[in-house]
Amino acid sequence: MTEVGAQIETEQSNPSAKGPFQKFLRTIGPGFITGASDDDPSGIGTYSQAGAQLGFNIGWVMLFTFPLMAAIQEIAGRIGRTTGKGISGNLCRHYPVSLVYCVVTLLFVANVINIGADLSAMADALKMLLGGPSSLYVIAFATICVSAIVFLDYSRYVTVLKWATLSLFAYVIAMFAIKMPWAEAAKGVFIPHIEWSGAFFTTLLAILGTTISPYLFFWQASQEVEEEELKPKAKPLRWAPWQAPKAFQRIRADTLVGMAFSNLIAVAIIFTTAATLHKTGVTNIGSSTDAAKALEPAAGKFAFIVFSAGIIGTGLLAVPVLAGSAAFAVGEALRWPVGLQRKPKEAIAFYATLAIATALGTGIMFTPIDPIKALYWSAVINGMCAVPVMIVMMLMAARTDIMGEFPVQGWLRALGWLSTLAMAASAVGLIAQWVV
Repeated sequence: MTEVGAQIETEQSNPSAKGPFQKFLRTIGPGFITGASDDDPSGIGTYSQAGAQLGFNIGWVMLFTFPLMAAIQEIAGRIGRTTGKGISGNLCRHYPVSLVYCVVTLLFVANVINIGADLSAMADALKMLLGGPSSLYVIAFATICVSAIVFLDYSRYVTVLKWATLSLFAYVIAMFAIKMPWAEAAKGVFIPHIEWSGAFFTTLLAILGTTISPYLFFWQASQEVEEEELKPKAKPLRWAPWQAPKAFQRIRADTLVGMAFSNLIAVAIIFTTAATLHKTGVTNIGSSTDAAKALEPAAGKFAFIVFSAGIIGTGLLAVPVLAGSAAFAVGEALRWPVGLQRKPKEAIAFYATLAIATALGTGIMFTPIDPIKALYWSAVINGMCAVPVMIVMMLMAARTDIMGEFPVQGWLRALGWLSTLAMAASAVGLIAQWVV
């Protein structure tokens, strides 16, 4: 990313820059924004339902998923930085066209549904705060997201994304605004608790499907490619192996920070709803806005306002990432010029795809489709799509004809396959529930 990349290079080239902020600038990048975008309004709804239904006993799942999502996202970042191509770009060059089109189609459909559900949740949140028509808010939010991507200078847009990540701290504020039984909460995080019930395993599968989503792989890999293209001295690691140690170190630190941030926010949401809704017997949350409504009588007006504002802020971050990852996947598969640093006239098809994905998502609001049911089907499609994508990613990351002298090995490879198996189990569980 232009501004982040320039700042990081400046700090790295300045030996006197040793303060905490300078060190932080050297780590954040694609991984951080990817992790933050994982906590979109649909994810907020999932975590709220988890906390309301199962209380603190589900908190340990976020500790369990952290190394899995960090590993698979680091692998995605390494593929992009090593090859100079995103996931879709590598797929179309090394795998059958039928597989590429199948994966890209599934991703595009899932992202469109997710965009629609997120826009709907953002509009409902603003309606709760200010009143007014939800349909108008949906159109306004969609227009803002697309216009920012297309017309803002890329460096300024990166600044917008970075500021948008701060909206996630709304859930940390909400957590501290209520009376929290910290000992019980800590027990829920560090001591695994398994209930042999359909509700527990449904929630477990929903959390896995929310935290490990295909669009995150495509986005981070593509952003690593953009980072490399925007730095004059940087080259794909296959052809510049001397750059690999620092590049891999940065990717790992960036990804760990991003995924830790993502899971911290998820834990804050679970804690908040567990300490309020679950404790008062409210165990059924249909969406993120339902959670905000239920919080007001249980936790007060302030928690309600903060929670609702957080939904809008996270949506403004997540919708562009969802639309952008869809555009990258389609554009790379068809070998179009792609990249958010390009001017619209230089990548017309890429930006058109991004706008179409957002427009289709907006259109869901004006159909009989229930946004909450749409989220469920999005999770099903994401689960179906994630498994083949992750399998291909793991195979791709091990091939020397793709990764050169930097195939993924050791514990990172083991964690990547464990993450893939966990996601496969999640997909099977979702299908079994659908059939039953």
